[in-house]
Amino acid sequence: MQSSNHQEYEDIREIIRQALPKSAAITTVEYEGPEIAIYAKAPKILLDDDDTIKALARKMRKRIVVRSAPEIRLSHEEAEKCVRELVPAEAEISSIDFDDSRGEVIIEAQKPGLVIGRSGATLREITRQTFWRPSVIRTPPIESMLIKQIRYIIQSESARRNKIFREIGQRIHRPPLVDNGWIRLTAFGGFREVGRQSMFLQTSESNILIDCGVNVGAPSKAFPRLDMPEFNIDELDAVVVSHAHLDHSGMVPFLFKYGYRGPVYMTAPTLNLSTLLQLDYLDVAEREGKLRPYREKDVKEAILHTITLNYGEVTDIAPDVRLTLHNAGHILGSAIIHLHIGDGVYNLAYTGDFKFGRTRLLEPATFTFPRLETLILESTYGHPTDKMPPRQEVEKRFATIIKRSIERGGKVLIPVLAVGRAQEMMLVIEDLVSKGKIPRVPVYIEGMIAQATAIHTTHPEALSRKIREMIFHQGINPFLSDIFVQVDHPEKREEIVEGEPCIIMATSGMMAGGPSVDYFRLMAHDEKNTLIFCSYQGENTLGRRIQKGWKEIQMRNRDGQMVVIPVNMEVATVEGFSGHSDRKQILNFVKRVSPVPERILVCHGEASKCLNLASTIHKSMNIDTKALMVTETIKLK
Repeated sequence: MQSSNHQEYEDIREIIRQALPKSAAITTVEYEGPEIAIYAKAPKILLDDDDTIKALARKMRKRIVVRSAPEIRLSHEEAEKCVRELVPAEAEISSIDFDDSRGEVIIEAQKPGLVIGRSGATLREITRQTFWRPSVIRTPPIESMLIKQIRYIIQSESARRNKIFREIGQRIHRPPLVDNGWIRLTAFGGFREVGRQSMFLQTSESNILIDCGVNVGAPSKAFPRLDMPEFNIDELDAVVVSHAHLDHSGMVPFLFKYGYRGPVYMTAPTLNLSTLLQLDYLDVAEREGKLRPYREKDVKEAILHTITLNYGEVTDIAPDVRLTLHNAGHILGSAIIHLHIGDGVYNLAYTGDFKFGRTRLLEPATFTFPRLETLILESTYGHPTDKMPPRQEVEKRFATIIKRSIERGGKVLIPVLAVGRAQEMMLVIEDLVSKGKIPRVPVYIEGMIAQATAIHTTHPEALSRKIREMIFHQGINPFLSDIFVQVDHPEKREEIVEGEPCIIMATSGMMAGGPSVDYFRLMAHDEKNTLIFCSYQGENTLGRRIQKGWKEIQMRNRDGQMVVIPVNMEVATVEGFSGHSDRKQILNFVKRVSPVPERILVCHGEASKCLNLASTIHKSMNIDTKALMVTETIKLK
């Protein structure tokens, strides 16, 4: 196998050398993850003849990138000076760093468009003059220490990461051994249930894990079934993650704890947000004395093996599988995963959690694909009773409740999920305030909400058209509104509650812990205050008990003593802000998805919802539809 790999590698190197001019002085050709990197002493010749590289990439059906040989690159000092001379001062460069192993100069700027130049002209000039390949990133308007940490890990470990990418590349581009065309899928978690979402795709050539989540609320069903006989971690080719929520990404570092050293594919926002949530998961587990299935070093290892992709970018992830990520509309960076298996043999799309409707934060999910045989569909709100009211009505009712509470001198507590729901609610509240529909009062946000919001401001290109328009063309970033006040210390909570009317957004969304519980304890006795639920409240959570109308709640105070809290505050539930599709949106998506799939598999919903939705789709569209159970395998081809 090794000699076959090596021969294939040498053959590809020779094809590239023969196809390109000798004057380019190619020093080496390397696999770097999904890409083939050409290192040259005269890269200008290749860069000036971009059509030749494009034609070669099309012919070989590979992604090709040109890099300068290390010996011809300018020193860091000379290159930085050159970059600052070429880039207009209005770009407001924040920092310039170098990745020596990949020959990249990383330019962070307030206005990346001015660094890129018209049709990439400035970037090409930087490459020609410095022989470093520029990578441009946006300076976040709200500084994120987490993003800085991730960038530091990647840059400080650049030599090892380069070695990792070369090993990954050789595995991706290995010659196929057999091609008998069989494809099968095994449900590892999240089928006829919500949580621990994971499925295992096998072909005659490769093994791919799609999502690897944890169910933090169900100890007996917390982890995906990685103990199935089909799964061998040493033979795993790739992991693909749809989005950052823990029930989809929470167990990825666990794979690295047990020896996985292959690639993980996701969008850049998903890398940032999933790292935030994984580290918080470990922190909460430690504080509560619960099992920590992995450690911080495993999270770091996962970061080093992650390959981030943009929407629409086609990438080889195995000898017989190509991956494309499409917008899912659920949370920042969420993706519908499309896999093209074999040479057009089979195509599969997995929606992950998706929203087939416009929200303030994101555009609706993509519904057109080049080819499609099997669609794997979430069903969180797939029951006939799962109907969300029109968004206009939802926001009107939300505003009425807030206004009523503030006008009587009260405060509003909104328990939220830190990632996704919190940012959607921030945009709604900012808009209501700017239009005078609710009084202008401070909106306090705490902990992970602030960190997650900082990550959102780093990726404005992934937000809705309307928000992009505001940020890029009107110079208005609603997340930076002065109504939002970050709470930096828990000691300030009592002061906030005793102060003037305000709105408080706090985690956790189900009041299973976190600041929302502390604020509730301080606010519940006062009938002027209001608690608004905008998120789903799971069974047996404090949020569900309050939502049901309990008038007394037993809970521990700050000294750890059990006390009875009278619930005198107004309690309201406002449905319609979900990042999931409701029943009607799911069925609209299925009717509009193009091309029409031959088979639909339903997942990510309570058993009754999965079964009902599968039955409805089959009857109305005559499509082969099935709700798999966890540990069940289906032959796709």
